[in-house]
Order: sequence, then C-alpha cells, then structure tokens
Amino acid sequence: MNRDTALHRFLETDPKDVGCEQALEFLHAYVELVASDAAAQEHYPGIAVHLKACGPCSEDFDGLLAAITDPAP
Repeated sequence: MNRDTALHRFLETDPKDVGCEQALEFLHAYVELVASDAAAQEHYPGIAVHLKACGPCSEDFDGLLAAITDPAP
C-alpha cells in the first residue's frame, strides 16, 4: 500500500467508527444483542460502523455469533 492509498483510507474513515480496541472490548455484548434480535446498531452504533469497515473485527463478530447461535452437533 502506498502513502496516498493509506491517507485516502484514513480520510474515508467514518467519524462514528470506534476502532478495533473499543469494538473488541464490547463485541460480546453486541453479538448477544444481534443474536437476540435486539437493536444492536442503536445501542452500539460505533461498533456497527466499525464492523462494516474492518474485516478482521467482522470475522471475529461472525465467529462469535456462530458460536452462540449454531446448534451444537
């Protein structure tokens, strides 16, 4: 990635994005709200924004959600 691309990605960051550290700190609560069909995006809008932008955190979310919603074999 060149400098211009990195700068462009930084400038496109939604100001509501809480970042990886805070998203991961509250991800368990966000996942539980999503699993219970609660309004997770209303309770944690910064996490919702972050998960749309961050592939690794989104993968963590998908894994946690699968772990609590998929029936055990």
